[in-house]
Amino acid sequence: MKDAQGLDVTTDSSKAIAAINQFVQQSLTYGREAEAAILTAITADPTCAIAHAYSAAYYLSLESAAARKQARPYLESAQRLLPQVTQREQLYIQAIAAWAKGAIERAIAIHWAIAEQFPQDLLSVQQGQYHYFYRGDTAGLLQIAEAVLPANPEHPCLYSMIAFGLEQCHRLKEAEEIGRQATALDRHNPWAHHAVAHVMEMQGRIDEGIAWMESLSDTWEQCNSMLYTHNWWHVGLYYLAKADRQKVLSLYDTHIWGRARKSTPKDQVGAIALLSRLELKGMSVGDRWQKLVTHLLPRVHEHALPFQDLHYIYALARAGWFSQTHEMLLSMEAHAHTLEPTQRNTWLNVTLPAAHGMVAHASKDWKGAIAFLKPVLPHLWSVGGSHAQRHLFQQIYLHALHQAEKSRTTYSPSFAQYTVSKAVG
Repeated sequence: MKDAQGLDVTTDSSKAIAAINQFVQQSLTYGREAEAAILTAITADPTCAIAHAYSAAYYLSLESAAARKQARPYLESAQRLLPQVTQREQLYIQAIAAWAKGAIERAIAIHWAIAEQFPQDLLSVQQGQYHYFYRGDTAGLLQIAEAVLPANPEHPCLYSMIAFGLEQCHRLKEAEEIGRQATALDRHNPWAHHAVAHVMEMQGRIDEGIAWMESLSDTWEQCNSMLYTHNWWHVGLYYLAKADRQKVLSLYDTHIWGRARKSTPKDQVGAIALLSRLELKGMSVGDRWQKLVTHLLPRVHEHALPFQDLHYIYALARAGWFSQTHEMLLSMEAHAHTLEPTQRNTWLNVTLPAAHGMVAHASKDWKGAIAFLKPVLPHLWSVGGSHAQRHLFQQIYLHALHQAEKSRTTYSPSFAQYTVSKAVG
């Protein structure tokens, strides 16, 4: 049978096909019904390999240890069924298996193979972009989406992927144009809204950005919590640029942490990033750190993404949870030594020094923050995240410089001075 993208699916169940179609659409538009849809497909046809692989991919994308455990049985089922399915399904299952093993370069290569042979498979393209994003590879992020454009003309979801890739490659005018086109094709296109928001933020068009995002915010009610809270996070950044800090706190309480899935890593990261920026602007955030960090304990030994870890460890230190902070630093270093060479190099030479710098800043050890962060700032692209998200690390470094200049004190090592491995230097 064929799905809505025109791709062959090994199943004889029309109910499974309908549920797969819903899952793909929900995934491409960051809808909140994706999980329910793919589980419905598996119920309709427990022998549908691609449905099991889609389910595994959904849980892997949550980037938590608990979700990875949820993904495992679905991936195992997909692999057992692999010999009897189509080439495209086999490739996709192999890509998800590589992801589960942490073999991201192999996963990307397989997503490229799918893009070349089955360019209608936009979910595979989206997942390829996801991997490029957390590798800091902006060129790859754009190229894999542009490669399938001839086979998917005027597809609003693909346009939104290209728009974001263009913005991350600093091609801002083109990014805004195609992001607006994507929104015109389908107003319920939150990733397109997000791409244009990035452009306006980069260009300092604050009032335009607020008007753009707030005029479309009604459509985000159908989003999953990740993109719902993230798009509102961008609105919060606009108001922060206007120095309307009470408005930012209100957005945090109502639309960001207030609507977050408290156990979900990406929702946690957004909340941490906004609280950090508020404090850097000199605003008290009350007891919000304490309320947030109670949800971070499962993250201490998780290490799904270096970008996430840098946020978690800062939040733990800002909340005064120094025992857990120290435990996480040691765990991060131990984790780094388990990785393949490229990732190990990033963790040891970029992520770990940055983590020490973040802890130093959270502990008001300004000289320590400067010493750890200055050498790695040019390399922080390698931990992933967008330009706007990584700007936080630059802001923290500049704030430490300013505070050190104000105090002009002799460096007095505090809690932040830990033994750093020789590999970190």
